[in-house]
Amino acid sequence: MASPTITIALAGNPNSGKTTIFNNLTGARQKVGNWPGVTVERKEGSVNFKGHRIKVVDLPGTYSLTAYSVEERVARDFILNHHPDVVVDILDASNLERNLYLATQLIEMGVKLILVLNMADVAKSRGIDIDGELLSQLLGVPVVFTVGKLNEGTRELLEKVIEVAGQEKDKEKTIYVTYGKEIEEELGKISAEIARAKPDLGSHYTRWLSVKLLENDPLAIEEVQSWGESGKNVLKVTEKSKEHLEEIYHEDPEILITEQRYGFIQGACREAIKTATQTKIDISQKIDLVLTNRLLGFPIFIFFIWAMFQLTFSLGEYPMNWIDSLMGTLQAVAGNLLPPGMLKDLIVDGILAGVGSVIIFLPNILILFFCIALLEDTGYMARAAFLMDRIMHWIGLHGKSFIPMLIGFGCNVPAIMATRTLESERDRILTILINPLMSCSARLPVYVLIAGTFFAAKAGTVIFSIYLLGIVLAILTAQLFSKTILKGMSMPFVMELPPYRVPTFKSLMIHMWDRGVVFLKKMGGVILVGSIIIWALGTFPRNPEIDARYKQAREELEATYSAKLAMARSEKDREKIRRQLAETLEKLLIKTNQERMAQTYLGHIGKVVEPILKPLGFDWRIGIALLSGFVAKEVVVSTMGVIYSGGGGEKEGEKSLQKALKEENFSPAKAYAFMAFVLIYTPCLATVAAIRREIGTKWMIFNVAYSLTLAWVVAWLIYHCAMLVA
Repeated sequence: MASPTITIALAGNPNSGKTTIFNNLTGARQKVGNWPGVTVERKEGSVNFKGHRIKVVDLPGTYSLTAYSVEERVARDFILNHHPDVVVDILDASNLERNLYLATQLIEMGVKLILVLNMADVAKSRGIDIDGELLSQLLGVPVVFTVGKLNEGTRELLEKVIEVAGQEKDKEKTIYVTYGKEIEEELGKISAEIARAKPDLGSHYTRWLSVKLLENDPLAIEEVQSWGESGKNVLKVTEKSKEHLEEIYHEDPEILITEQRYGFIQGACREAIKTATQTKIDISQKIDLVLTNRLLGFPIFIFFIWAMFQLTFSLGEYPMNWIDSLMGTLQAVAGNLLPPGMLKDLIVDGILAGVGSVIIFLPNILILFFCIALLEDTGYMARAAFLMDRIMHWIGLHGKSFIPMLIGFGCNVPAIMATRTLESERDRILTILINPLMSCSARLPVYVLIAGTFFAAKAGTVIFSIYLLGIVLAILTAQLFSKTILKGMSMPFVMELPPYRVPTFKSLMIHMWDRGVVFLKKMGGVILVGSIIIWALGTFPRNPEIDARYKQAREELEATYSAKLAMARSEKDREKIRRQLAETLEKLLIKTNQERMAQTYLGHIGKVVEPILKPLGFDWRIGIALLSGFVAKEVVVSTMGVIYSGGGGEKEGEKSLQKALKEENFSPAKAYAFMAFVLIYTPCLATVAAIRREIGTKWMIFNVAYSLTLAWVVAWLIYHCAMLVA
């Protein structure tokens, strides 16, 4: 029984040697005519090889499939409507970057594809060494080398055609160009609307069509318009997405997509091509000669990150102090206006003390997000991933896994979801397990509070060291896991290097504010609720005996100091006595509040965990703050605000949290160990839920257990080593 005919379509740029390859394949067995309806030449031929009849269709030479020219329309229509068994893309190996632009579009279409690197001899003569196997892995398609004029590689190409035609397309291993967070979000919206309109299109075509609509492709728009009312909805969503992207980038989405494709291509070429001679270098490449330099690149990256955190603290200190003063005034006003009672305690000591202790860090959060947006929009974040690629390989991953880790500096939840782009399940699990060690913005208020209180002028450097500690621990942990519970090699990928851009101020502000809004929503949600719960647990059950003893002790002190005032000889002596009375009453109030808190539900909970934390220098109050961090890390600060606030609405107790901490037995060693513990221990509930959703309950439990253990060990080492040095 004869084998079925295999139809292949030859695509490629003009002057790539496509016609020569076509002639080598078909010999004299070809016919020439015109494509239906157009005057573009149509070539067809056939060849019999190893029992297979292979029909070869030579598509018009084209640089892309955007359908602006007749040639592009013809090539695209044939691939989409005639469904060839294999598409063979002929590329000029000596000019690979330009030729790969068409290849990225063919890959995106989800067709069975073979890349033919023609003119391999010319490339070699120019000192261009192409690693075909690596390029094949990076792009997810087979690669064959040919020299068309010498008819070399033709047999290998035919063998590969038969092999690929007989294989099922592995959709799971298809590699797409990723267009960046903003564009991908808009593509997701368009794809979702297309899926609602045409559920049977398939994921490959749906994504490809979404990209084409964003590119304002006339044929794609024409097709969607033919769907009727559902098509109008798709186009409405597309228009909104275009407007959103243009507002942020001040660029047409088509230009943005083109730039990202070339960034993808440049990354692939950087990985798979070595050149013996210096070729023409554009501005981005000139900058990369410094920023991605093997020796200078990493120190520059470290400097940028250090400068980001230094700026976050030093610049944010001024508005932080303003907000702190404002919150102090609000507490004082509320304390004076409200009558004594439960409502006053709730508002002053619960809501204002809890939420207020967190909201003062909003400027720091916004500055951090502004800096991250600046690094992302300029294109430097992609270079950071490139720089980290060597380190990531050392720990059994690759640079692509560093992208979710970078996202983790903002929030661990979307970072964990971003691991879906990793092709290997093993890489996904390993990246997710170490991702919480990337210190999210929710932890920043804790660092700013503690570092600003105990390390003052060096606060920015101390905060930077905590972030660096997270990265180091992530690297060491990943290496341990990759050699034990998650053995295996990481999959290769394309390191996308988009061109450098000068970001607009509006774009940076939009990115910063979008992320800041999430923080503000937490203020009105989980932090507010958490503060009220912590206040309630720290208020009940009430102990009248403690209040009675406090009242008696206060009256005795006031009587004693009144007598001293009466005996004072000068106004200076009387002022000194008044200060002593205020300080003594404040100490009495703090001592009474500690005694009162110890008898509450919160105190009982803290006493349970205190023995575990005592070797780290932490008391039951720190234990309560850490327990509250399981809900959200910002709640750690609001909990401390409630616990360490004066309480009872007394004027003497209305002091800043920083002042309260300074008056406690809180050494710099304990402070740094506390920050390290907050960095490492179990992430918030939302992150834990995301881990369970992505990789299952077993790995979620493992993550919680190992992070708690690691946090205790590291904090113990820091505390005791610091005490020895001191």
